[in-house]
Amino acid sequence: MEFPAHLATMPMHAITEIHGEPGLLARFRMEIRAFDEPARARLTEALDLAADLHRDDRRVREPYLNHLLRVSIRMTHHYQVRDVDVIVAGLLHDAVEDHPDELAADRPGPDRTAAALAALADRFGPRVARLVGAVTNPAYDPDRDRHVQYREHVAASLDREPWARVIKVSDFTDNGVGVIHTVGPKVESSARKYRPLVPVFRDLVTRADTPLSEPVKRHILSQLDLAEERFGAILDQPSAAPGR
Repeated sequence: MEFPAHLATMPMHAITEIHGEPGLLARFRMEIRAFDEPARARLTEALDLAADLHRDDRRVREPYLNHLLRVSIRMTHHYQVRDVDVIVAGLLHDAVEDHPDELAADRPGPDRTAAALAALADRFGPRVARLVGAVTNPAYDPDRDRHVQYREHVAASLDREPWARVIKVSDFTDNGVGVIHTVGPKVESSARKYRPLVPVFRDLVTRADTPLSEPVKRHILSQLDLAEERFGAILDQPSAAPGR
């Protein structure tokens, strides 16, 4: 399939709407051209695994792989990340949470998350597994508010993993700024889930040990402002007048 030359600079949700998954795959391949052959092979292996694990998954209107591609493209293009482990972990950041049994099919034991992370470590190295582990949600206490526990987990796990912050903020941007591309009840539920995380990410992004340049940090902060604006537009609508 032929794609326009400006695919390399198109906003990712525009690529999604116009060209779908094939367009995002083409954009990802454009982004990794600058890497050497071993790095490209490793990234392609991670992409193939993500595509296989999430082959039947969907995000409301689209294949789940689109989300993983946007997270990784955003890191390479907008965040200027050249650390292959980080991009591999970006492609696989939901693999352990969503498909632990498939990842660890040949590893018996009751702790499927640990087994899946061990499988990732064997295939892509312990650092990739550690980064994916940092952005993998734990089992939540059913007696406590799930969203509160999610925020606590994000703040605690990213506090000690600077590179995992980079993955998670790209994930958050796709979910937060991209909330306007969602439909149905998920629009409001996503806004309620993610809005309280904006100040958490502002703090994490601006820390001295977050491994991004100052221009990139400013870009991310502007995206967080945009996400917060969109959450407000969704959640702060005035109630309809009585009788209307």
